[in-house]
Amino acid sequence: MADSDLMQLYSRRILALTTSIPHQGRLTAPQGSAMRRSPQCGSSVTVDVGVKDGRIVQFAQQVRACALGQASAAVLGGAVIGRSRDEIAATHDQLRAMLKNAGDPPPPPFAELEVLLPAREYPNRHASILLAWEATLEAVDQALAAA
Repeated sequence: MADSDLMQLYSRRILALTTSIPHQGRLTAPQGSAMRRSPQCGSSVTVDVGVKDGRIVQFAQQVRACALGQASAAVLGGAVIGRSRDEIAATHDQLRAMLKNAGDPPPPPFAELEVLLPAREYPNRHASILLAWEATLEAVDQALAAA
C-alpha cells in the first residue's frame, strides 16, 4: 500500500472520530449484550443496550479496533440513542452496500459514514467497519427477545 493511499485511508476526519467515540464502556444492567470480533484483523466491539418501546434508550460500547472500526463506532454512537432496530439494520445495510457495492453513503443521522468511502478499496477492512453495527443489532435482538 502506497503512503498516499494510507494517508487517504486514515484521513484527519477518521482519526478525529477515533478520539471521540461516544458511549464508551459498559452498562451495569444491559437488556442485551453482544460481542463481535473480526478474525481477519482481531478487532472487537462489545455493545450493551437498553430498549424501551422498540427504541434504544441506553447504549454503551467497548471498542478495540483499527481506526476505521473506531470511526464507524463513533458515528454509530453519536446517533444511536432513540433509534429502532430497523433504523440500525437499514443503516448497516447501506454502509455495507457503500463499501462492497459502491452504494451511496447512508443518510442523516449517519451521513458522516461517508468519511469511510476510501475503505471501499480495502476489503480486508470492511469487517472491522461493520463490527459495531453487527454487535448493536445482536444486542438489540437479545433485548427485544427478553421483553
